[in-house]
Amino acid sequence: MPRAVDGVRRKRRRKKVLDAAKGYRGRRSKLVRTAKDAIAKAGAYAYRDRRRKKRDFRRLWITRISAACRAENMSYSRFIDGLNKADVRINRKALSNMAVEDAEAFKVLVQTARSAGRT
Repeated sequence: MPRAVDGVRRKRRRKKVLDAAKGYRGRRSKLVRTAKDAIAKAGAYAYRDRRRKKRDFRRLWITRISAACRAENMSYSRFIDGLNKADVRINRKALSNMAVEDAEAFKVLVQTARSAGRT
């Protein structure tokens, strides 16, 4: 009886690894062992950065809001505190968008925060 070897499954498994490593540079896209390591590393980075992305965007929004507040002679912290005291519930993403696209509406919010902060 002929000896059975794992030809088809082995080839399929290795092809799957190399397909996943398509576009990688050098040996990382050609050799199965290094490709497997590269895929594992890429997966770890992707997992980490899906969480990191949320932090990065929040930092960007806060930076934009802060810059718009500084243009109105107000600090970011006083602005947020004033909005909280005025009971204005609006998230930082929307505030950032407003600061960039609708400066007049943002100025109204700054005035609201300024008047609420004084009381």
